[in-house]
Amino acid sequence: MADEELAKDLGLLSALTIGIGTMIGAGIFVLPGVAASTAGPIVVVSFIVGGAIALVNALSVSELGTAMPKAGGGYYYVNRALGPLFGSIAGLGDWVGLAFASAFYSIGFGQYLATLVPIPGVLFLNEVQVGALVAGAVFVGVNYVGAKETGGVQTVIVTLLLAILTLFAIQGWLSFDFGTLLGDGGLAPLGYGAILPGTALVFVSFLGYAKIATVAEELKNPGRNLPLAVVGSVLVVTVMYAVLVSIMLGVVPWPELSQSAPLTQATQLAFPGGFAGIAVSVVTLGALLATASSANASILASARINFAMGRDRIVTNWLNEIHPSFATPYRSILVTGAIIVVFIAALGTRIEVLAKAASVLHLVVYALMNAALIVFRETDPEYDPAFRVPLYPFTPILGIGLSLGLLAFVGQQELLLSTVFVVVAVVWYFVYARGHATRQGLLGRYVLDRSDDLPPPVVGAAATVAPNGAGQSDAPTTMVALSNPRTERALVSLGAALARHDGGRVLATHVVQIPDQTSLEAAAEQRDRISRISESLLADAQADAERLGVPIETRTILSHQGLAEVFDAARDHGVDRLVMGHGGTRLAGGRVESRLEELTHDLPCDVLVLDERGFDPTEVLVPTAGGHSSELSAEVARALRETVDASVTVLHVADDAEDGRAFLESWVADHGLSDAELLVETGDVEAAIGDAATDRTLVIVGATERGLLSRIVGRSLRLSVLEDLDSGVLLAERPHERSLRERLFARR
Repeated sequence: MADEELAKDLGLLSALTIGIGTMIGAGIFVLPGVAASTAGPIVVVSFIVGGAIALVNALSVSELGTAMPKAGGGYYYVNRALGPLFGSIAGLGDWVGLAFASAFYSIGFGQYLATLVPIPGVLFLNEVQVGALVAGAVFVGVNYVGAKETGGVQTVIVTLLLAILTLFAIQGWLSFDFGTLLGDGGLAPLGYGAILPGTALVFVSFLGYAKIATVAEELKNPGRNLPLAVVGSVLVVTVMYAVLVSIMLGVVPWPELSQSAPLTQATQLAFPGGFAGIAVSVVTLGALLATASSANASILASARINFAMGRDRIVTNWLNEIHPSFATPYRSILVTGAIIVVFIAALGTRIEVLAKAASVLHLVVYALMNAALIVFRETDPEYDPAFRVPLYPFTPILGIGLSLGLLAFVGQQELLLSTVFVVVAVVWYFVYARGHATRQGLLGRYVLDRSDDLPPPVVGAAATVAPNGAGQSDAPTTMVALSNPRTERALVSLGAALARHDGGRVLATHVVQIPDQTSLEAAAEQRDRISRISESLLADAQADAERLGVPIETRTILSHQGLAEVFDAARDHGVDRLVMGHGGTRLAGGRVESRLEELTHDLPCDVLVLDERGFDPTEVLVPTAGGHSSELSAEVARALRETVDASVTVLHVADDAEDGRAFLESWVADHGLSDAELLVETGDVEAAIGDAATDRTLVIVGATERGLLSRIVGRSLRLSVLEDLDSGVLLAERPHERSLRERLFARR
C-alpha cells in the first residue's frame, strides 16, 4: 500500500493555542506551591529564567520549523542533521518526555477533579490517579479523531482559561500585599542559589512551544505562522507566570501555599466572602481546563513524533498506518496513550518525578536541536529557512549551554531515570533502528566525505554509527507524478531510466485532487474507492519500475490542489527531478509553470513534462540555443543514451551556419554529447525543429526563459510546432533564481 501524508488543517490560532495550552496548564495551577517550597518567593525569578531559556530555544525551533515544516518537530531536525543515532535519542527522548509530561498534566487534572466529585480508588490507584486515567482516555480519544478537532478543542479551552486567569489577576492584585510576598526572610529566604533548582522543577511548564513544531506538517503557511506561534506563546506564557505567581505569593505566604491547589487557595483569600465560593468553583473549572489542555496538546505532539520515527524506520513502520476515516496516525496515538497510562499508574503519587523527568528529557532534545541548526547552517547549501535566528552562531551555542547547564540542578533520581531512557535509545538504535534506517545525517556525510582530511578516530566513529542502508536514501530521487493509467508506463519508464543512470530511486506519487467544494474530511469517507483506484495505479508503477530494475516508493496524497501539490510534495521529499505528464500544461508555451505561477513561484527541482504521445527514446532530438534549461536537456539525453542506447541528435538554429557549427561543437563537448549527430540550420526555428523531428521518436526541449510580458505581448518563441509533431515531446526546465523584473520582461 502507498504511504500517505498528513493534511494541512491547523491555522495560526490553533497552533498558538497548542503552545499556550500546553504551557499554561499545570505550570500555574499545580507547580507554584511545590516550587515555592523549594525556592521561596524568588521562585518568580525561577519562572522568568525558565522563560528566558525557553525563548532562546524557541528562536532555534522557529528557524528549523520554517526550513522543514514536518511532523516530528525536534526529532525530525536532529535526525536529518546529526543522523539516526542522535535521531533515536531525540525521538525516543521527546516521545517519552512528552508521555511523562502528559501523565503529569493528567495527575494535575485528577487533583482538581477529586475536589469536585467523589472518586473511588481502584485497586492500588488512589482517587487522583483514577481521575487522571479518565482524563488521559478522553484526550487520547480526541487526538484519535483528528488534528482539526484537537485544534478546535484547544482554542475553546485556552480562550476560557485566559478569561478566568484575567479575572483572578485583577481581583488578586487588589488583595496583593508586598509584605506577604517578602515574609520574614525577604525575597530569598532559602538563598539565591535556589533560583536554578526552582527553574529545573518548573521548566516542564515551558514545553509547549516546541510542540507546535511537531505539528508543522499540518500547519497552514508555516513560514509565517510557525515563528509567530512559537515565540509568541513563550512570551505570553512567561509574562503570565511572572504576574500570576507574584500575585499568589502576595496573597498567601509562601510557606503556606498549597502544593496541590495553590490557585484555588489564593482565590479563596483574594475574593470577598460572598463571592469566594463562586470564584473558587470558577478557578477549579479553569484548573481542569488548563491541565486538560496541557495533556491534550502533549498527546497530540507525542503521537506525531512516534509517527515521524515510524516513517523513518527508527521504530516499526507498522506505526505509520493512517486511519481511513480520520486521517490520523491512530496506532501511534494508541501506543502513546498506553505509555501515559503506565506512568500515571506507576508514578502518579510522585508528581515531582514526573515533572523533572519530562524537563530533563526535553532539555537534552533542545540541546541536540541547537546543534542540528549549526550543522544545517554549516553543511547544507540548500538549507533555506524563512526565519533565521539572530546573532548566529551565538544563539544556538547559548541554547546548548543553557539546556545542558540546567541539568546540573535536577535531582539525581530524575537525572538517573532519564539517563536510562537515553541509554535505552542508544541500545535500541544498534539493535533495531540501525538495520532499518536508510538516511545518513548531514554530519555523518560531511565527516565521511572528508575522511582523508579528518582524524581517523572521528571518521571511524562516523562509520560505526552510520545506518546500514544509508546509501539508498541518499541516492538521487526521481519523482514521477501519476494521474492517468494510460500514461503511467511511459512516465515510469522515463523516470526509471533516469534513476538507473544516477544509481538512484523512483518516488511515484498519485495526487488525488478533491474539488474545493468538497472537504478533505468528506473525501475521506470515500477513501475505500479512492484507495482502490490509487493503489491500482501505483501497483502498476511499482511493477514497471521493478521490471526495469529500479527501487521505487509509492505515495498517495489527497489535496484540493493539483500541480501546486505536486510541487509541494517534491519540495517536502527533497527530490532531484520531477517527471510528470502533459496534464493542463501547454508545452507550446515553452514553460512548465502557468503565467500566474511564473510570477510568484520557483520550481522545486528539475522538472520534465512528457506529452501524451508516449515515450520512445530510440531516436532523440535535442534542439538547443544554449539556455539555462538546455543543460538539463543534455543531461537527460546523455542518460537515455547510456541506459537505453538512445541515438542522440543535437540541433542548433543560427543566423550564420559557420558560427552555429562552432557554437554547437563547443556545446556538445561541454555537455558530454560529443559523439551525438550534429545538425546546424539557418532560418525559422520552428520550421527547422519540425523538419529535424520527422525521423525522430522523442524531442527534448529546454524551457524558454522569456518573461511573462515578453511572452504575452512580444514576439515569443511559442514553439507551436511541438503540437503538430508525430514524435513524443519532453519539456525540460531547470529552476533558477529570477527577479520580478526578469519574470516580467526577460528577452532571452
